Amino acid sequence: MNQVFSNKKAIAVFILPSLILFTVVGFIPILQSFYYSLLDWDGIQPAKFVGFAYYKDLFITDTYGMEFGHSVLNTIYLAILSVCLQLPIALLLALILAKGIKGEKIYRTIFFIPVVVSSAAIGLMFLRVYNPDYGVLNVFLQRIGLKSWTHDWLTEDKTSLISILIPVIWQYIGYHMLLMYAAIKGISEDLYEAATIDGASGIRTAISITIPLIVPILRVCIIFAVIGSLKFFDLVYVMTGGAPSPSTDVPSTLMYTTIFTRHMYGYGSTMAIFLVIECLVFYLVLQRVLKTREEKEAEKGR
Repeated sequence: MNQVFSNKKAIAVFILPSLILFTVVGFIPILQSFYYSLLDWDGIQPAKFVGFAYYKDLFITDTYGMEFGHSVLNTIYLAILSVCLQLPIALLLALILAKGIKGEKIYRTIFFIPVVVSSAAIGLMFLRVYNPDYGVLNVFLQRIGLKSWTHDWLTEDKTSLISILIPVIWQYIGYHMLLMYAAIKGISEDLYEAATIDGASGIRTAISITIPLIVPILRVCIIFAVIGSLKFFDLVYVMTGGAPSPSTDVPSTLMYTTIFTRHMYGYGSTMAIFLVIECLVFYLVLQRVLKTREEKEAEKGR
């Protein structure tokens, strides 16, 4: 009994610094943001209490013409593309590399490089790619006789959003690929040898053995992709700043401009609280939806 109690005290001692850091850096700012969301305040003049008026305006009245609902739809669109395009590509690359192809380490490093490169640098790079006058994309289209396909990619309503989403999806393919690759490498070779003896093809082996065994990592990747999309900010801010509004606006860019450009701290804090709640809700829903059959059966057995 004393040993158990002693272990609990040791665990508490090791957890306490992280708990204090999380409280100071995470929990307290959230409470402060909620308090500010109840105020009409520009950061200088005395604040005026307005209650939940900003929460109502966010989606219903839209007094300030923010079109916040449209920005939320943009992030949901990004989340869908991330799950439907980014993760399948990452899975395909992981399956290929895990087979032990020649130059495996080199390819693994190359695919992971965009993850460690600054998002600001990637944004500036793609600004050159999309430049309407000398950008690589327009020049390439002109050279192959498709001049009618050229656009001012980042300022036209029809092309601006997808032009931003492409570098986002490209940047994080390597991140998810590495997670999946590590999971695949952890699968026992005996299973693959047995499948080979039974005459299973590479595709059948991937479908029947590899993918079912890395489901926990796939679930983590889906959650990371969705939550990352919901709080997305940096590339949008670098490449367009949300313009043309509301085509490329996301909640985080609206929150930033509302607080630091329009000096509406209360309204911007309302957006921040919505982002926190949105991410939490999506996380809980995804955890519920993506539970494996074994986990559901274990819950029923308790």
